Amino acid sequence: MVDKAIERSGTRTAPPLQVRRISTADLREALARGMDDFKLMPSYLVMLSLIYPAVGLIAGWWSLGNDVTPLLFPLVAGFALVGPLAAVGLYELSRRREAGLDTHWTHVFDVLRSPAIGTVAALGGMLLLIFLGWLTAAMTLHESLFGTPEPASILSFLTEVTTTSRGWMLILLGNAIGFVFAVVTLAVSAISFPLALDRNVDFATAVATSVRVLRDNPRTMLLWGLIVAVTLAIGAIPFLIGLAVVMPVLGHATWHLYRKAIA
Repeated sequence: MVDKAIERSGTRTAPPLQVRRISTADLREALARGMDDFKLMPSYLVMLSLIYPAVGLIAGWWSLGNDVTPLLFPLVAGFALVGPLAAVGLYELSRRREAGLDTHWTHVFDVLRSPAIGTVAALGGMLLLIFLGWLTAAMTLHESLFGTPEPASILSFLTEVTTTSRGWMLILLGNAIGFVFAVVTLAVSAISFPLALDRNVDFATAVATSVRVLRDNPRTMLLWGLIVAVTLAIGAIPFLIGLAVVMPVLGHATWHLYRKAIA
């Protein structure tokens, strides 16, 4: 319906976008191509991907310094919610490599000069709102179960969470709420960023098309979301250093997944 409305309004002359059926084999191929991009463009790892663990560590330090320990896990877990925005430069590099163009690391800044920068900014703002909503929900849940006093330390907080009934309730409800936020983020951003960057569609078309991809390929896309969540969790274990590898591979793979999902 969104595509038809846009077509009638005259703001876009391209035909409606066709969403393809994708399979687990397509996910494997997208990941393989993402790894291939990563191997051929290793210098971009230093320029881009080390920023992401640094941001996570700074966020953790800020959390500890301001006595909001209960937000430490939501901050780290919620980092995946804004991952598609952080990977915009990687999409651009994969796009340029696919088109046979120069892939020097400075081209990550071409996004700032792209005709789609307005849509990309709007999509990024949407993800930041979702991220803030997740943090608010996490803090509200903690306060409803534990009250407002802050824990004395991380150790005491972890002890209370893992050894009390309300702690287990926090884990169960927190993960359930986090799952809802993750599915919403997957629906609206799985392919919306690379689509906007590649075809300069507007915000509504990018989001609606991304939702259609999930609607038409629910099992495959939910598996993709699980792959992203698990690999990010593994990358975050060694003090977030592993994200320096996980983030660029997933970023490049997302571009190739977009190319498979949209005709």
